Amino acid sequence: MNRDDSPQDTEFDLRARAELALAFEPGDPPAHLLRHTPWHARRGLRGMLATRLVGCSAAAAVFAMRPPELVRSAIEHEYYERTLRGTFISATDMARHLDLPPQQPLPGYIQLMRPCDIDRERAYHLTTFFEKGGIVTVLSFEQFQRIPDGEGWWANTYRKVVRSHEGRPLILIAQKKQALSVASRALGQPEAAPAS
Repeated sequence: MNRDDSPQDTEFDLRARAELALAFEPGDPPAHLLRHTPWHARRGLRGMLATRLVGCSAAAAVFAMRPPELVRSAIEHEYYERTLRGTFISATDMARHLDLPPQQPLPGYIQLMRPCDIDRERAYHLTTFFEKGGIVTVLSFEQFQRIPDGEGWWANTYRKVVRSHEGRPLILIAQKKQALSVASRALGQPEAAPAS
């Protein structure tokens, strides 16, 4: 279509265009005709805030599940000594550090007994095998440690903190969750009978 083929403006079109030209002063349009978007309603800002909220929530969830520092160090220690076997301490000394009665034998089939250091704290390491559960590592500290009771999964292992017969915290670490329940029954405080 060339310029000559375009429809010509009618008299009405010319008059309407002239009236509209006089309706507003030339220059910038009036402010009330422009859309005002508040700063908090901008799409990019909302997306950034949503992304930050999801990221912070995920980080908070990870940190909430994270065990105490001493327990994390014990898990790392167990990882490096997982395949070590032997007896480097007598069974009576180990039973004393686990707060077991002197005549009671150590539970399970003993794989490793040795003193070691975890975060500059003297610890006693017992790795034992339970027939109905599996291999469990038990760590008891020479000095009383303030470790809250609890259990969870961290660094590809299950962990549980129980109290010995004397109230000392024992850290149990295992590859199978069932092994922790068997070990906690053998080493921990007897559970209180439910009140009737």
